[in-house]
Amino acid sequence: MKIERLVVTPLEVNCYIIWDEDSLIGAVVDPGGDGYEIINTIESLGITLDYIINTHGHVDHIGANADVKGRFPDAKIVIHKLDLVLLRNALNSFIAPMVGAKMSPDPDVLIDDGDVIYVGSISFRVLHTPGHTPGSICLYSKEERVVFTGDTLFAGSVGRVDLPYSQPDRLIPSIQRKLMVLPDDTLVLPGHGPETTIGRERIANPFVTGAILL
Repeated sequence: MKIERLVVTPLEVNCYIIWDEDSLIGAVVDPGGDGYEIINTIESLGITLDYIINTHGHVDHIGANADVKGRFPDAKIVIHKLDLVLLRNALNSFIAPMVGAKMSPDPDVLIDDGDVIYVGSISFRVLHTPGHTPGSICLYSKEERVVFTGDTLFAGSVGRVDLPYSQPDRLIPSIQRKLMVLPDDTLVLPGHGPETTIGRERIANPFVTGAILL
């Protein structure tokens, strides 16, 4: 698997372009904005885009869905079923103008915990991790030892739970039950900030260890 990270919008969202090196079939995870840059990168890589995957429905993670879908109409927009309402109302956020967001088309695929998404020959298991939003997900590839965590888990921190639809009592249990059970060497690619590993977060993340409580 190959991964290209783009940091988009003033909110510095990590947008990931991932693809199967053999088939050149790919996906984009969290196209939050700067659609022109995302499209140019996909085209320069010469990949066939199969999926536009949103880890959750906040506007800074779905703001360029429309641009990418418009250029690659066969690519399927994917989001958890519980975040459909957030996606449909994302432009109501006060930060929508800041990220230059456009109204997202409705998703082509509504996913749930345990579903598997294939990007070429690479399989990703959907981990439903509610807390930041009701339908927040992480994408885990056991074979590639990588998990995309959106705004659920960051290096040294976790996602906010003071936003509309957040579920403060569910975030840490989600992280403990779905992420901290993964192997220590699993690469964590979050929605904001630097990459980390599950092992590092297990021992050093103050929210995970309980040194800081939500």
